[in-house]
Amino acid sequence: MGNGDNQKTTSSIMIRPIYAVVFGCILALGLPLNATSLWILLRHHGLKSPNAVLMINLAISDLLLVIFLPVRVYLYATGTWPLGKTTCLLVTLLFRDNIRSSSIFITFISVDRLLAVVYPLRSRHLRTASNAVKGAALVWLYVLVLNIPEGVNMSRHLRSQNETTCFESAHSKNPRKSNIIYIHIVVMLVMLAVNIWCTVMVLGTLHSRLSASARVNNKVNVMVIFAMNLVIFIICFLPVTLSSVLDINGSDLTPLICLATVNCCLDPLLYYFSLDAFWRKKEDANMRRTTRTNDTEQ
Repeated sequence: MGNGDNQKTTSSIMIRPIYAVVFGCILALGLPLNATSLWILLRHHGLKSPNAVLMINLAISDLLLVIFLPVRVYLYATGTWPLGKTTCLLVTLLFRDNIRSSSIFITFISVDRLLAVVYPLRSRHLRTASNAVKGAALVWLYVLVLNIPEGVNMSRHLRSQNETTCFESAHSKNPRKSNIIYIHIVVMLVMLAVNIWCTVMVLGTLHSRLSASARVNNKVNVMVIFAMNLVIFIICFLPVTLSSVLDINGSDLTPLICLATVNCCLDPLLYYFSLDAFWRKKEDANMRRTTRTNDTEQ
């Protein structure tokens, strides 16, 4: 083993505790945020609107990723993997599933907001909870179908790796790289373009049709939702997706994986701004109902 390999190994050992701390912080934030968001969505919003359906599925996707973060923390803290290659395969696929499902659900949310703001009347027959449920089912089916060839490909690759390692070998250069990776990159770029187009259309509509005094709070919430969608796509999803096809021997993708995992902490911001509008509508409705009741009694 050369000096370069020794330095690389030493550097990897020294930086592992940092990865453990980063994944630990993401776990500490992501688990309560997404669990609370899912509880609020199910209890107070239910499956009554397409936006709620999409956000519920997004929260489920994030929770599936977060609940397995403790094993990543353990690996990087101790440098050992005691759970075997099957668990390593499962956790790695769940990470990829989160990137894919989250990116699609975020794009669906952008399209739903576009239809609600730009085409509120013409899109009523499209923006239904039943259509959102069907769309979410297709997303999960798409993700599971991709897991089959990727799981077979990755399991063959992991057989030749050390039993005490997991994510480094799973994310390292694989000579049997599947064409699914290239297809996913094209899909990711198309979804990014859709998000940018939705953002431009909605901002143009808000600027041209709404006066400065009309629904200012709701306008700000809508703008924040689209801004968060673009931030998550460009910072969290694109780097790790594009790096998966770079043929750089010995490259460490863990920093990009950390960055991608941060999306499960950012997604609850989408729920907050959407739920903020929902609670305001509910309060307004209650006030109108109370006013009508008082008028009737008088």
